[in-house]
Parts: sequence; C-alpha cells; structure tokens
Amino acid sequence: MAAPLLPTTLSITLPDPAAAELAAAELAPRLFAQAPHTDQEGRFPTEEFEWLRAAGLLAAPLSIALGGAGLSEPAHTAALLSILRHIGRGNLAVGRVFEGHVNAVQLLQRLGNATQQARWAAEVQQGHLFGVWNTEAQDGVKMEPLANGRYRLHGRKTFASGAGSVTRPLLTAALPDGGWQMLILAADELVPTYQPEFWQPLGMRASASFIADFTGLEISEESLLGHPGDYYAQPWFSGGAIRFAAVQLGGAEAVVDETRRFLQQLGRTTDPYQRQRLGEMAFLLANGQHWLHAAAAVVSTDPSPETLVAHANLMRSAVEDICLRLLPLAERCVGARGLLRPEPFERLHRDLTHYLRQPAPDAALADAGRYALEHLQPAYRLWAG
Repeated sequence: MAAPLLPTTLSITLPDPAAAELAAAELAPRLFAQAPHTDQEGRFPTEEFEWLRAAGLLAAPLSIALGGAGLSEPAHTAALLSILRHIGRGNLAVGRVFEGHVNAVQLLQRLGNATQQARWAAEVQQGHLFGVWNTEAQDGVKMEPLANGRYRLHGRKTFASGAGSVTRPLLTAALPDGGWQMLILAADELVPTYQPEFWQPLGMRASASFIADFTGLEISEESLLGHPGDYYAQPWFSGGAIRFAAVQLGGAEAVVDETRRFLQQLGRTTDPYQRQRLGEMAFLLANGQHWLHAAAAVVSTDPSPETLVAHANLMRSAVEDICLRLLPLAERCVGARGLLRPEPFERLHRDLTHYLRQPAPDAALADAGRYALEHLQPAYRLWAG
C-alpha cells in the first residue's frame, strides 16, 4: 500500500483558473507515460499526485479568500471541467481520485463553518489529499454519540478510492435517529483498517478503492460537516455528475489519440474504412466536448436546482453513450494486434469501461425525462431556468 500523501516543504505557485487549465493540459502526457507503471492492484499514483500538488491543482478548487484559484465558483466551471478532462486523458485512475478531492473541497467550502473552512483549507495547501467515501453495503458506517460531543464510528465503506493515501476522506454516517451526517476524518491520525483484497477490478487498478473499516474510531464535533441530510441536498448531489463525466470524456480523448497514433504508425491513414471509423469517433468526441461547454454554461447562468440537476443527468448520460459507442470503434480500428501490451488500449478500455459504471444511470436519464414532461416551456427553453 502506498504511503499517504502528506505535507512536504515543496514551494507552490498557485495558478489562476486559466493557468491551472494550462498546467493540467501540460501534465496530461506525463501522466499518460507513467500510467502503465502504476496499473497494478494495490498500487496508488503517489508520484503523480505530487505532480498535481506542485502544479497547484490540489489547492486550485479553494476560493481565492481561502488561498485557492476559485475553481469551485460557477463562473470557472468551464476551466474546472477542462482540468478534469485533461487529468482523465492522462490517467483515469488519477482523474477518479482527483475528482473526489475536488468534490470534497467544494463540499467543505459550501457547508463548513468559518473555522472549519480555514483549517481544512490550510490542510489542502499543506498537501493533504481529500476524497469522498460514501458507498457502503449492509454494514455501513454508523455514529454512536458519546459524552462531551464526541462520537464513535462503527462499520465500513466500500470503494474507498485512494485508501491509505487519501488523508482527509469525507464520510457519510448514519445517526441513531436515522439522520445521515457528513464528517471529515483525519485518516493519518485515526487510521481505518483497509482491506485491499476487496479491490480486484476489471479496470482502475491504481485507484486503490479498498474497503475501509472505521469501527472504534472516535471523533469530535469539529469533524462534523454541515447538518444531517446535507450530502443529498440538490442540486449539488446529482449536479456534481458533470465532474466525473468530464474525467470520463478525457479517457475517451486518450482512446482517440492512441487510435490515431497506432494507425499513423502502420501507414493506414488512407484506408477508407479506417477513415470512416475515425470520422465517427471524431463526431462522438466533438459531441462530448460540446456537452462539457454546455454544462459549464448552464451552471454559470445560476439556474434553478431542478434545471441544473436535469441538465447534469443529460450530460452524464450523453457522455456514457459517447464512450460506449467509441470504444468498439477503436477496437475495430486497432484489431487484435493493438490490444496487446505494451500498447495502451487494453488498459484504456479496462479503465474507461469500469469508470463508466457510475450508480443509477437509468434513473438519471429517467429523471431528465420527468423534468421535460412536467415543464410547459418550449423545448428550446427547457435548460434556461
């Protein structure tokens, strides 16, 4: 298991949104070249996250007031989605964990009190890696109230991405009265028990998404974030799907880049069938890139929560469909020879296929359909407010 990503003495020049986007674009090829070396069960891309930290990308989602670049502001959504896309085309496992970090940093700013925001923002700047661990089975995490405002944790989370390296995971836990409370755990001090044998996946090996057992750990009220039920408040719960869809689209871009490179090396760029397949892939990819721009535009207009959620559900559904249609086209382009290592297609296909299995895809699309059915404005106005 990798060592936690802990504070270092590395000096960071924090970028503005445009500079952060450029830094992510420049980092993507480096991440891609490194990806085969960490593509192992139980491994974690520790060095890659040091690169992200050195580029100022871990702190960039913080507001300017908290020492960041303000990427969590609606006006900078386009830059944030572009950064996530670039990290995804470099390495989907890195993109998955980085998106969780962004999610947690956005939540702590939205729901934390001033003291908590200042403390956690300082820890982000020091190099702590945040994440969101919400998925669980029947033995999920519960909070037992103790004396003096303390709580004892019981139970486990599954798919705890970055386990052992994420030092500030955001958890959801059940209260005795049925409430659902968020907390941020200092996991380098209160260390969960990790079960790496759980993570034997098709893809995303290097995301280290283990089971984490928190039984017996005690926290104080200072670790609680927001009020019970805040985690599922809309539009932020479902609307955040645009972030992981951006990472997924980056993975699709990597597939297209590598397919083109493979065919160019073999001298097959004049084959009419290859040209037709590349045309279809280019069409799909451009479609996804337009969806990213549209999602950022909708967020920036400050729409109603219902509108934002409905459009986010459409966007994640569209990107999933784009990726699922693009992958078999790439397979036909490169053939069996292209699916042999050290060519990257085998890893890219595994990682993207696994990452596309986000929860409740059918429900997301059905909810967008409900929104369209229940509103009376003309279709061209459905996403305008």
